[in-house]
Amino acid sequence: MEQAYLDLGEKILLEGNHKEDRTGTGTKSIFGHQMRFNLQEGFPLLTTKRVPFGLIKSELLWFIKGDTNIRYLLENNNHIWDEWAFERYIKSEAYKGPDMTDFGHRALQDEAFNEQYQFELKQFCEKIVSDDDFAQQHGDLGKVYGYQWRHWQTTKGEWIDQLKEVIEMIKTNPDSRRLLVSAWNPEDVPTMALPPCHTMFQFYVHDGKLSCQLYQRSADVFLGVPFNIASYALLTHLIAHETNLEVGEFVHTLGDAHLYLNHLEQMKEQLTREIRTAPKLKLNPEKQSVFDFEMMDITLEGYDPHPTIKAPIAV
Repeated sequence: MEQAYLDLGEKILLEGNHKEDRTGTGTKSIFGHQMRFNLQEGFPLLTTKRVPFGLIKSELLWFIKGDTNIRYLLENNNHIWDEWAFERYIKSEAYKGPDMTDFGHRALQDEAFNEQYQFELKQFCEKIVSDDDFAQQHGDLGKVYGYQWRHWQTTKGEWIDQLKEVIEMIKTNPDSRRLLVSAWNPEDVPTMALPPCHTMFQFYVHDGKLSCQLYQRSADVFLGVPFNIASYALLTHLIAHETNLEVGEFVHTLGDAHLYLNHLEQMKEQLTREIRTAPKLKLNPEKQSVFDFEMMDITLEGYDPHPTIKAPIAV
């Protein structure tokens, strides 16, 4: 399974087009790519580098809860959304600290500035956890994934719980071609800290198995895509568990699939590593509903990856 991901990384290194991007970092990019993962063969968490499964679990449960505030993530030692909330905070009138303008690029070039940035970010996160009012005011990321999955607002002012409805359809009308959830709401995009990269997913039931296809408009192949693969594989397992189905395939369809220019050497290093046996996912059998699962109800067995390969995140 993992070879599909490594083949994508190699393809971008060899054939990718040079493109500028929103972050100013620059990328090598291809457009239109698809990977398939047979979930019967094991859980698709990469073994050629360590991918922190705890972060994947807590982020997915955060989405499932319909939450958009980073406080839940911080309480579970998950810092992958910190910079997005912090960026909104330092651009607000409430921020009274030192100038952090263009912080993403300056932090990479100026060690003293980077230390100051990290200090301010740490203080921000600690206050999100400890101060209810501050968290409510500055911890929210706007109407991002969980909001759209669970609280899509209609023109009539009503609410659609897309995730709950699609699970019910899988149970009652599994042959439907409308087993879809969309995170891309054009009206809400301007208010989001980051418009959704993984924009829409669709389920497919056949022969007692549940498969899922994700369309991802923008794919950070080195840092983001390993998370996305594991996250949607986990979501497929959780929904299959509730609907009394086995798992089938996870199909990952990418629009702009890119490697940031400061990730190229890391990708090359990963390509030198040998794939190890995929781990097995274990779910608490006492939990029946997707919405009842907590962190301790989801575990992995046999995960033995190569060491982490660090790379900077582009914000």
